[in-house]
Amino acid sequence: MTELRNNRHLSAEALRTAIEAGDIDTVVVAFTDMQGRLQGKRLHGHYFVDHVLGHGTEGCNYLLAVDVEMNTVDGYAISSWERGYGDMEFVLDERTIRRLTHLPGTALVQCDLVWPDGQPVVQSPRAILARQLDRLAERGWIALAGTELEFIAFEDTYEAAARADWQQLTPVNGYNVDYSILGTSRVEPLIRDIRTHMYAAGLDVEGSKGECNDGQHEIGFLYADALTTADNHVVYKNAAKEIAAQHGRSLTFMAKYNQREGSSCHIHLSLRGADGSLIFWDGDQGRRTPLYDRFVAGLLATMSELTLLYAPNINSYKRFAAGSFAPTAIAWGEDNRTCAVRLVGHGSGARLENRVPGADVNPYLALAAMIAGGLHGIDNDLPLPEALVGNAYASELPRVPATLLEAREVFAGSTFARAALGDEVVDHYVNMADVELAAYNATVTDWELRRGFERM
Repeated sequence: MTELRNNRHLSAEALRTAIEAGDIDTVVVAFTDMQGRLQGKRLHGHYFVDHVLGHGTEGCNYLLAVDVEMNTVDGYAISSWERGYGDMEFVLDERTIRRLTHLPGTALVQCDLVWPDGQPVVQSPRAILARQLDRLAERGWIALAGTELEFIAFEDTYEAAARADWQQLTPVNGYNVDYSILGTSRVEPLIRDIRTHMYAAGLDVEGSKGECNDGQHEIGFLYADALTTADNHVVYKNAAKEIAAQHGRSLTFMAKYNQREGSSCHIHLSLRGADGSLIFWDGDQGRRTPLYDRFVAGLLATMSELTLLYAPNINSYKRFAAGSFAPTAIAWGEDNRTCAVRLVGHGSGARLENRVPGADVNPYLALAAMIAGGLHGIDNDLPLPEALVGNAYASELPRVPATLLEAREVFAGSTFARAALGDEVVDHYVNMADVELAAYNATVTDWELRRGFERM
């Protein structure tokens, strides 16, 4: 039998029993696409039991070769008109079966992707992370990770927001509610619903708090192994939007919604031995291990080359601003939130925090990049530079790429990225960046209209 991640997940047999009893009638079969979204099908429960459970299903391979608007675009090796837009197979990961209690009679199972001949679709975000986890497993290590995902919630529905051209929306809070109990109480019916439904879906909820921007909030979840964390991240992100819609509200995970504070996704990571032994901390000496230092050195050394996987969209780069709690300098520090990499904790709690990703990040790609960078530091015995003390924004250290184009250029030309991730992966996500850049460059923005309509 497949081992359950916790007692709130369902085994395949328990799902079958619930369907036969009429308790569950709909099964969502989904994978995570390039943009970090759940894509797939809703299947009738009895059809799922009779034809999909134990076999899987299929979907068009264009799902890994479209832009955010689901337009078919050129440049992808795996999918095109010339190749006929064939199918990929969805392979069920039975460890991920869970109830979605915010939807009546519904369960979800997440999938890996393979070609009809059984070969993995290496460009799939889940496969990219799995490859890096395999590299750790070869050394007898596992990665533990947690993602801290912020969002901004609005009183407007998604439909009303679209009709308003996403302008002049009403945030659920009209002032800074960072850590405020009073300020968060007014939106507690929504936040509580997200917390409780996510716990029922198998996520280990820590708590929630307000943030700085108007209507900005964060719900925290307990760390887990890296694959579980990424799986939970995308389930939560999708469900939070669905639950907000049920409340007649909307929320956004844009990295930078307006000129105020952006929404981050700080990623915490540590390594353990397969037996649970500490890798990053020397208990006898009471300090970091040399391996931990080399891992951090590798993360810093590859930061520019892998920024495209931490900040995948045009909007991602608007968040990198001095004094914003989003990093600009490629620096590390001890509990220093001005740095790109912050080291916190000791003993079993010793971990690094990557502060570069925003809330729009694809967690599989970011975690894969962090592991690849860290292993580069270990394998090449990279020395860790001195910790930055003080304000990293005012330092003279190298900067995080400032635009998607800059990040794309560095990623495309990186021999390290190609060696660690593979040419197919690098070329695929370079093309994703090219598609976004072309779409953005062809768009006349409201900023241009305001500045140029009359005055130029």
